Amino acid sequence: MKIQDSQYLSALQIPNQFPGRRTSTREAALQKDGVSFQDILAEKSGRTEGGLKFSKHAANRLADRNIRLTDEQIGRLSDGTQKAGAKGIRESLVLVDQLAFIVNIPNQTVVTAMDQAETQANIFTNIDGAVIV
Repeated sequence: MKIQDSQYLSALQIPNQFPGRRTSTREAALQKDGVSFQDILAEKSGRTEGGLKFSKHAANRLADRNIRLTDEQIGRLSDGTQKAGAKGIRESLVLVDQLAFIVNIPNQTVVTAMDQAETQANIFTNIDGAVIV
């Protein structure tokens, strides 16, 4: 059977089927709607500009409680995390305004998040330090 007589196209014939397409897939993959690959990667991995990552559990907690963090609050949370790391803390409670975050310092990951209503008991376990920012 000759491939030229077949109803199927070969890999060499496919580019000829779309003559108007001039954008390479590599260019399209590197930049989509003016957003760089690095920005997309950071968004998909859940990393903030400060380098923090929110675990799925923490992201669900924030969404369930309708908590929206401002850039300023995320910056303060990141600063608190860096201060905790400088003191050798591994699991830290970081208080920002009326919000409490448990952060795994080595992984730079927010493990869980609570608002003022949930912190009424004022009991936090499995931490070895706290930062108030």
